Amino acid sequence: MDLQLKLAHLPTRPGVYLMKNAKGQIIYVGKAINLRNRVRSYFQSSRNHSVKIKALVEEITEFEYIVTDSEVEALILESNLIKEHSPWYNTRLKDDKNYPYIKVTVTQRFPRVLMVRKRIKDGSRYFGPFTSTNAVRSTLDFLRRLFPIRTCRKEIQPDSQDRPCLNYHIGRCFAPCAGLVDEKTYDEMIAEVCLFLEGRHDKLIPELRMKMDQAAKSLEYERAARLRDQLSGLERIVEKQKIVASHGDDQDILGYVRAGDLACVQMFLVRNGKLIGREHFLLECGVEEDGKEVLSAFIEQYYSDVSFIPKELLLPEELTDMNLLAQWLGTFKQSKVYLLVPKRGEKRKLLEMVTGNAQLVLDEMRAKEERKQQEIDRGLWELQHALELPNPIIRMEAYDISNTQGSQIVASMVVFIDGKPANDQYRRFRIYTVEDGPNDFLAMEEVLRRRFTRGLQEQADQEDQGSFSLFPDLVLIDGGKGQLSAALTIRDELGLDVPFIGLAKQFEEIYIEDRAAPIILPRESQGLYMVQRIRDEAHRFAITYHRKLRAKASHGSILDQIPGVGPKRKKALLKHFGTVKAIRNAAVADLVEVEGVNRKTAAEIYQHMHT
Repeated sequence: MDLQLKLAHLPTRPGVYLMKNAKGQIIYVGKAINLRNRVRSYFQSSRNHSVKIKALVEEITEFEYIVTDSEVEALILESNLIKEHSPWYNTRLKDDKNYPYIKVTVTQRFPRVLMVRKRIKDGSRYFGPFTSTNAVRSTLDFLRRLFPIRTCRKEIQPDSQDRPCLNYHIGRCFAPCAGLVDEKTYDEMIAEVCLFLEGRHDKLIPELRMKMDQAAKSLEYERAARLRDQLSGLERIVEKQKIVASHGDDQDILGYVRAGDLACVQMFLVRNGKLIGREHFLLECGVEEDGKEVLSAFIEQYYSDVSFIPKELLLPEELTDMNLLAQWLGTFKQSKVYLLVPKRGEKRKLLEMVTGNAQLVLDEMRAKEERKQQEIDRGLWELQHALELPNPIIRMEAYDISNTQGSQIVASMVVFIDGKPANDQYRRFRIYTVEDGPNDFLAMEEVLRRRFTRGLQEQADQEDQGSFSLFPDLVLIDGGKGQLSAALTIRDELGLDVPFIGLAKQFEEIYIEDRAAPIILPRESQGLYMVQRIRDEAHRFAITYHRKLRAKASHGSILDQIPGVGPKRKKALLKHFGTVKAIRNAAVADLVEVEGVNRKTAAEIYQHMHT
């Protein structure tokens, strides 16, 4: 449908709109209380539009919209769609997919406590997200020292009588698998773990002290000693927590700073008036976006995934949609949430302290990024001059072979652009021409022939130019003279004008064409670090694919090789006979009795099993 015609038929109701480019990619997601007014505003006079909106409108070729019943529903939907699609023109949490959570599997018999990377709706309780994986691991180690939580993955049945593992004997597990603890006692411990993760030490410590006293009075000295150790560990944690508020409320204090297209939100987590932790989050945003937009986007994305929302959020400035955000947060908390902008007093001082911490974090991150970029630039320069290349190295490709005794042979191709991994251009190959044992030379020849032949075809076809049409400024082969020689054979056969080098693992020697002696870069050289990094990445990518194929093959069955036997028939055969051996011993007449197996298929199964 024509854009103008679609604009004319927009409803005046609340909803969410999705802007798309010529490739059909979602490049922006927004919400509106009136879809017609909001979406049409993009396509009116651009005189008052920001640089970001002008750039966005130039790319829009299509849009979609979803009508909702209220603006709060639109806000929830917008947040979910931004997380799902990560549109280029929306402010996004930087690397938010990698933020870890602590998961408590409360729906499971005898729950576990573990670190996960993704929050799913499975009934479990999630705490986080956290920005430091090390901090999460330290927290889990502390919890496991304090509480005997099971770490195994067993599905524990009501009558389980397994042999207790070492963790039980050193006091790190109640051994529910051996039936040595009842569900009620274990669940009470898990409730205490959840109180700890919520920061509710004010409630947890009195409960543990009461249980310790009761155990001592009942002459349960071993249990009392364990509770005493838990108490002392918790009290050491509480002693380190700074009292920052006299009122004892739950608050999240948000400080915000930005520099260019990078913003940092620092959060201080205050529970019952005590500072229990802090986290910082980086956001990618447009240079022209103001602080209100960035902070609103952060609140939407962060609080849609947290397990606990405090009563108050202290913010450094008024936001455009404060009331809407408060209403939205209230729907999650199921009680009123207040968004406050303190102007003076104790709360204002806290905000200034948090904002100062945000500035320190951002300065540190920018300095780290600058150092990293300088090292990359230095490495590329050193490599170019050591190899005597006439042009700067922009695109590098590295190749590696992985196999087990000549089986499941695979190859990897990884790409670095400007010294950084371009993951979307990585490729992997299964090797078909090598059959009689391992032969890395022939495997390397096959993968390079396939890659560059495809590239030449794409270059010749103006309408179908994919990533293979982009040729590298340097190709790195994992190996020494032999592997490099095999690679050069294919390069010359195809008439390519691309420099190839080989990197031998043992002494990290670089071999180049027409030179007998290798180039040995200094150990501290950034150029050496650059080639090691891309070589190691090629090795990692190849071995990951190889392990995947090997695991798939090890879980396979002879039934998978029979024509006409798919997953349903395979399942029916195993259900009917019980084992593959029983299927092999069955006659055609027996096979026909299986649901979904006719006489022709039965004959094929019989013949295949007896070949």
